[in-house]
Amino acid sequence: MSATPAAQTSRAPGVAFILKKALISALVALVLFSLMIGVRTEAGSDGQLTYWTRFGDLAAIVAAVFGGSILIELLRQWWGPVDTVRVVPAPVKSALSLAGRLVAPVLLVFTFLVPVLFYDERYILDLGILVLTYVMLGWGLNVVVGLAGLLDLGYVAFYAVGAYSYALLATNFGLSFWVCLPLAGILAAFWGVLLGFPVLRLRGDYLAIVTLAFGEIIRLVIINWQSLTGGPNGVTGIPRPTLFGIPLTPGDDGLAAMLGIEFSPTHRIVFLFYLILALALLTNWVTIRLRRLPIGRAWEALREDEVACRALGINTTTTKLTAFATGAMFGGFAGAFFATRQGFISPESFTFHESALVLAIVVLGGMGSQLGVALAALAMIGGFELFRGLEQYRMLVFGMAMVLLMIWRPRGLIGHRAPTVFLERQQAISSDLVKEGHG
Repeated sequence: MSATPAAQTSRAPGVAFILKKALISALVALVLFSLMIGVRTEAGSDGQLTYWTRFGDLAAIVAAVFGGSILIELLRQWWGPVDTVRVVPAPVKSALSLAGRLVAPVLLVFTFLVPVLFYDERYILDLGILVLTYVMLGWGLNVVVGLAGLLDLGYVAFYAVGAYSYALLATNFGLSFWVCLPLAGILAAFWGVLLGFPVLRLRGDYLAIVTLAFGEIIRLVIINWQSLTGGPNGVTGIPRPTLFGIPLTPGDDGLAAMLGIEFSPTHRIVFLFYLILALALLTNWVTIRLRRLPIGRAWEALREDEVACRALGINTTTTKLTAFATGAMFGGFAGAFFATRQGFISPESFTFHESALVLAIVVLGGMGSQLGVALAALAMIGGFELFRGLEQYRMLVFGMAMVLLMIWRPRGLIGHRAPTVFLERQQAISSDLVKEGHG
């Protein structure tokens, strides 16, 4: 029996409760930030410690926490738990629903137009390539974490395998990017299967620890196998990609000369932008198609309950291995693109920080949601660049944003755990098949 509106209203937080909670939050912020922001210390020219106060900045942060706490409680009455009052008007709901349906098409069209709108803005083009690279990595990890429910903390290992596979094949054997790209994906998928076998019986924290160790093992092998990988010095002179054999160079055999246009270094940047966009869209399309196949439904069943999955006769061994291999393959593709874009790779590019960042993108975007992962990558990678001028407060703002998002949307920006295929209407079964004698 559902509660009446009056009963629901009585459970909504009152003004006194909201102010009390905001005051407590402000006091906690005052204690935490008094030494971090209120007092700044530095070593003087004579070696002695000097300090000065920044009480104005401290007061601004405490006031922001106070006001933010009030705002959070008010928004919780809008979008909060089921036992609170939702006062969102019907027109606002319909507008939000329409906006939600238009986000993906508008974002895709804008992405296609970025090189046209910002052709002379090299910084924006490079930032767009970086964001799309993390979008592709997020979609690849989403197969393992979001669909199959396998917590992988070593995803950067497949990224590194793809990058070094292309770099070594291209520099030692002279193979082109288009030949090495599928080879990098195949090699990364092979290592994904190798990782999958030892962790077949593991789940949860134990699985996370093993995958984390696997990522570190790959990085240490790259550092110490100097005769093959170059060790800490990395691999240099990695060939740039060509447009079906036509180089994007100022020479007579370049693309600009063949088209009769003036050469510009931006041509290669635009080509790289559309190349990573095509790879990311391929990753998205393959993932969506796989979700509707039996293997995709097996991933979702494994995510929800592995015991029930076994009881239904699903082979969990092949299900886990295919999830690891598919996610690793997309990571290998992204690694090959990273190598050809940079022209130089080293072990410093494949640390645990990269795995944690990609995992944060998947979790914050919503595990299983393709659009949520893309929005989270845009917010996190673009957000870091947005606050680059505020280097002292960048990580503070980033951490606060993550905390607020986890409060409002515990399942991510666009949480999606609904099954891909489900019955649209209930169907009765024969009474001969049930013990009760009725369908």
